[in-house]
Amino acid sequence: MAILQAGFISVPFSILCRGTRSRGASRAAKTRRHILALVALALTIASPFPARATGPEGQLTWGVHVSLAPTWFDPAEMSGIITPYMVYYALHDGLVKAMPGQPFAPSLAKSWAASDDGLVYEFILRDGVKFHNGEPVTAEDVKFSYERYRGAANKALKDRVAAVETPDAKRVLFKLKQPWPDFMTFYTSATAASWIVPKKYVEQVGDEGFKKAPVGAGPYKFVSFTPGLELTMEAFDEYWRKPPNVKRLVFRVIPDESTRLAALKRSEIDIAYSIRGELAEELQRTKGLTLKPTVIQAAFWLYFPDQWDAKSPWHDQRVRLAASLAVDHKTINQALTLGFSRITGSIIPDTFDFYWKPPAPVYDPAKAKQLLVEAGHPNGFDAGEYYCDVSYANLAEAVLNNLQAVGIRARLRPLERAAFFKGYAEKSFKNVIQGASGAFGNTATRLESFVAKGGTYVYGSYPDIDALFQQQESELDAKKRAAMLDKIQQLVHERTIYAHLWQLAFLNGAGPHVGESGLGLIAGHAYSAPYEDVTLTGK
Repeated sequence: MAILQAGFISVPFSILCRGTRSRGASRAAKTRRHILALVALALTIASPFPARATGPEGQLTWGVHVSLAPTWFDPAEMSGIITPYMVYYALHDGLVKAMPGQPFAPSLAKSWAASDDGLVYEFILRDGVKFHNGEPVTAEDVKFSYERYRGAANKALKDRVAAVETPDAKRVLFKLKQPWPDFMTFYTSATAASWIVPKKYVEQVGDEGFKKAPVGAGPYKFVSFTPGLELTMEAFDEYWRKPPNVKRLVFRVIPDESTRLAALKRSEIDIAYSIRGELAEELQRTKGLTLKPTVIQAAFWLYFPDQWDAKSPWHDQRVRLAASLAVDHKTINQALTLGFSRITGSIIPDTFDFYWKPPAPVYDPAKAKQLLVEAGHPNGFDAGEYYCDVSYANLAEAVLNNLQAVGIRARLRPLERAAFFKGYAEKSFKNVIQGASGAFGNTATRLESFVAKGGTYVYGSYPDIDALFQQQESELDAKKRAAMLDKIQQLVHERTIYAHLWQLAFLNGAGPHVGESGLGLIAGHAYSAPYEDVTLTGK
């Protein structure tokens, strides 16, 4: 008797052979015809089980906590934060990039090597790798992507590169002006200059045209983008690493946290980013939903951009220290991220190379008030506007309450993420900035962007810190370099250039249809990745 199982038919061997042993050739032929007819009939019957996948299938939908910006579709405009990588890991690919268990995994480049004198880096491209439009990825595309890169830390990178040469279609040579121990970190991690775009296509459509219809070499192809609503992508079956498991990815913009959770409960989305506080506790209690907390490489802080202005209250280090002492880190952490975030006292993630561990932050509002009195503000002062990314306005509100309690009165000014970081980088903010970065890199790359003179988000600097930073850039002795970076971090702490808030535990939720969410697979990374590894249940 035929047995239907998972869409396939199984016929016992004894039935297949029974006629040939006892009835002769004609009966055997007749029996085989009956069996073949039975097989054909069985295959037309709808199976109660799903058929085995022959390629990507199904859809996963993310509820995204920020409004997606087209600038994040183009690696040339990477702004020194982690958010664009939410898109990069789907649409694009890098020569070398962070992957599960590998901070520098060979990707479009199958290998790379540095010369003995540290002046030349050679990358060898993989064979047969294509962009989504069918064009091959070549050395010229690599050179073009580097040259057009204008995002965060582009000057720090390009000032040290003497030339980029392409001896043939598969080889790229980067020639440095002098040995630089951080070349690979800046080129492949702290910037997006090594995420490759197709030269011919970009030249054909222009920069703005590219952001409207991006073409990359990643595991997913661009389908459509509706501003303020959603981004849709489909699997690129010819992706070099492996075909993705899921056919279609949708990033749906849902700024309101409670609305994201409601959508997850109704299975309108499969993964919800950034569910905090009481909503996170509700998610934990909901059958079929899973809370996925991940401590990421994203430190948050208060920045005082007017500290170099002698007329500003923030010029007095006692005032900055008072603001730091006013923050009740433990209570805020428990209320918003259920205690999962880390209170480290630094703007450098504790997982980065060359991280220096500062003294633990202290909550002491009485001491904060005393410092304000000593600084000439016995009744506190009006601190003006407090700028923040709107998706972390709840953190800002808690901090503002703490500041208010000691006499530092500020007004919340939340902005959409892209607008916030644009204004931050353009040095258009004053008073207080609630800053953050989850970008890849190491201690030196984070200091370059946020502390050293000329950094993307640096409003002022200190000559002794700048001198130390310049010295460490070319120091090839690892111990001497570590000592310099330790000293810089100590000075940042002692001068209260920043007031630490937390190293974020990003709380996300996954629904019942998610097999592998991709959350936490890449160490320190905030979002799902690699996307070709995400799965639906049962796949």
